[in-house]
Amino acid sequence: MTVIQNITSHLSVKKAGIAGAGGLGSNVAAALVRSGVGHIVIADYDAVTESNLNRQFYFEDQVGRLKVEALRENLLRINSRTNVEARSCKITARNAQSLFNSCDVVIEALDSAKEKKWFAEWMIAHFPFKPLIMGSGMAGYGSPETLRVQRSGNLYICGDQKETDEKLVPLLAPRVIMVAMMQANLALQLLLKEKP
Repeated sequence: MTVIQNITSHLSVKKAGIAGAGGLGSNVAAALVRSGVGHIVIADYDAVTESNLNRQFYFEDQVGRLKVEALRENLLRINSRTNVEARSCKITARNAQSLFNSCDVVIEALDSAKEKKWFAEWMIAHFPFKPLIMGSGMAGYGSPETLRVQRSGNLYICGDQKETDEKLVPLLAPRVIMVAMMQANLALQLLLKEKP
């Protein structure tokens, strides 16, 4: 068995949860499916808009569709053997347990700072031993050297951790996708039991 076959075999039985199907979540999901993760749970309640197409893993003909349904379709085009649970819902304290309880790792890809905060607090309180990989600070362009991973226990934060006004500094594909790939890469390390 080759190294890649061994890694793929190991990842095929792993389950990753993704909270949010926007710029981070949709691109993380694509990277994990391409890498061989066998089961993806992704939750979001939003629909694809034209403004999403500059950085999210969707296409023009999917505008107006629920993100999780369009993303499931796109992921299965990468690997039809992947088990993709697409949950069209707002993530709340009432449903987060049922969404992410069985996941080996959870990736936070929510839109607002308020959502990110409550989700991190909820995960730490309810799943203290489950790795949570968050994204923070990816707006604008340039300066890839400012992107990094910060760790506190089982909480990992990818990005430059700077809050910016998205009306002044837009979200653009390169930095959003770089942070998404940092999250996906870290998820693979954790799923393969390697120390980040």
